[in-house]
Amino acid sequence: MTDPKTFLTSIFNAAVAAADPEKTIRNHLPAKAKGRTIVIGAGKGSAQMAAAFEKVWDGPVDGLVVTRYGYGARCERIEIIEAAHPVPDAAGLEASRRLLEKMRGLTSDDLVVALISGGGSALLPSPAPGLTLADEIAVNEALLASGAPIAAMNTIRKHVSTIKGGRLAAAAHPARVVSLVVSDIPGDNPALVASGPTVPDTGSRQDALASIAAYGMKLPASVMAHINSPDADAPRPDDPRFAGNEVHLTASAGVSLEAAAAEAKRQGIVAVILSDAIEGEAREVGGVHAAIAREVATRNRPFAKPVLILSGGETTVTLRAKGKGGRNSEFLLAFAIGIDGVDGIHAIAADTDGIDGSENNAGAFADGSTVARMRAAGVDAKAMLAGNNAWTAFNAVGDLFVPGPTGTNVNDLRAILVR
Repeated sequence: MTDPKTFLTSIFNAAVAAADPEKTIRNHLPAKAKGRTIVIGAGKGSAQMAAAFEKVWDGPVDGLVVTRYGYGARCERIEIIEAAHPVPDAAGLEASRRLLEKMRGLTSDDLVVALISGGGSALLPSPAPGLTLADEIAVNEALLASGAPIAAMNTIRKHVSTIKGGRLAAAAHPARVVSLVVSDIPGDNPALVASGPTVPDTGSRQDALASIAAYGMKLPASVMAHINSPDADAPRPDDPRFAGNEVHLTASAGVSLEAAAAEAKRQGIVAVILSDAIEGEAREVGGVHAAIAREVATRNRPFAKPVLILSGGETTVTLRAKGKGGRNSEFLLAFAIGIDGVDGIHAIAADTDGIDGSENNAGAFADGSTVARMRAAGVDAKAMLAGNNAWTAFNAVGDLFVPGPTGTNVNDLRAILVR
């Protein structure tokens, strides 16, 4: 066995490599059109998807893709715009306007290829009539602080937008739209990735209102008035404008977890996958994973040592304070508290896009000594968890994981090695 951090990093790298855009897009190229081929896209992995598409497409193409600041890629024919994530900004607003403009005047001979990945919701602000960018920002901030699952968030987002919920594809009619989607959604519903700008779903504004109430969200009065109006209704999947369109899932958490398990086996460690769709409050999920790891470490059940325990999905964080962190570091801080003092357990939790929350780390590492080392550095792990300040806690002991942007986004990876 190599150093545990080195081993866990190799597991993360294997998961990311399985979602490499150039490999996955090549297997899902659409049939060529008689007319123009236009590439559009949004998300934290969409610029790399655009670069990969240019490499494998042997016909003329042009287009526009928006991604997060710092996540761009070099393209020759497809323009890349960078905008803010997770809170929208004016650059994203302009990108949305230009994407909608590119959809005007297309014919049935034209082809639109949509490259969609996680993060596209924030990158595509396009307020409904009567709403403003400030309203969309307020919605996003309320969603991020609410603890609501991503499916509920995106149902709300699409009902305050002129581009989400299939509206971008509807604007392209009668052109054929082929969506290539990298899923960061538990359950891999492509209509929920980036709030489905080109893929409609059945979620209604009544569903949106129910989630707003269930999670106690305080949204601007103008937003609530709009969602309560029929004007907020999004296109339905059976809308004839979507007939003939195609949707292909090119990468997902499940495929990446299988690749991570295969890499562990190659290195002589049996791997088990708990689930690729785990949701819930990050600190609570961290506590459950810690209990499983302790059981293996101390009683050799339900899995025999040595073993690598893998899981994916997307947890949530209900903000209680204004600390630094993200869902993966918060998960891992709760996990570290749960395995405090137990030998032989090492873990990584990281977002496969390379960014966890507001800082530049994808996540962090932890083991049975983490809490003690934090204490020696003057950091109270439980107090940091209570204050949503996991980044500060892991930074104090040098255990942040900072791979940089990966070019893909298939949700969170949690890998726990019990030696």
